[in-house]
Amino acid sequence: MIFFIFMCAIFLSSSASSSTPYVIKVDKSDSTLRVETNSGEKIKTFSVATGRGGKGDKKEIGDKKTPVGTYYVTGFNEKSKFDYFIRINYPNLKDAYYGYKSRKINRNEFKNIFNAVRDGKQPPQNTKLGGAIGIHGIGKETTKKLLIHRNIDWTEGCVALRNFEVKELKPFVTLGTKVIISD
Repeated sequence: MIFFIFMCAIFLSSSASSSTPYVIKVDKSDSTLRVETNSGEKIKTFSVATGRGGKGDKKEIGDKKTPVGTYYVTGFNEKSKFDYFIRINYPNLKDAYYGYKSRKINRNEFKNIFNAVRDGKQPPQNTKLGGAIGIHGIGKETTKKLLIHRNIDWTEGCVALRNFEVKELKPFVTLGTKVIISD
């Protein structure tokens, strides 16, 4: 265990900040997603829906919580049932550390997550920590879906915007864009 803590400490202290020009900041408590420059200039703000599991950090598959922490964009799916999907690297090292500590994942799974994060790749998505977390649209927009989207957090742990808003977000997001999610 001390080895894993040591690895995390070294990696986190030496991690380079994102070299992309924008940062995405999601605030779960006020249901907003903000695009900022790396120097902190606010560019655009969107209203969002997050996980219906409520406050707190994502701990495991099925808890319906949106994770809290610093993540990076690892891919895009233009043919998602949610219109457009921006993948983030959940679970990250923090998630893996607490998952290992609480025995939700084993040593090998922790190592696989560590290696993926270190290499800037998508971490394993098939552990008890869950996966498939990102920023996306709402899919086919109906009156009922729009009403739900405006009034409640409805996702399984992702961050959701209207379809036209996720398209407005696209020019600010590239592989490696930092995504900071706070409660």
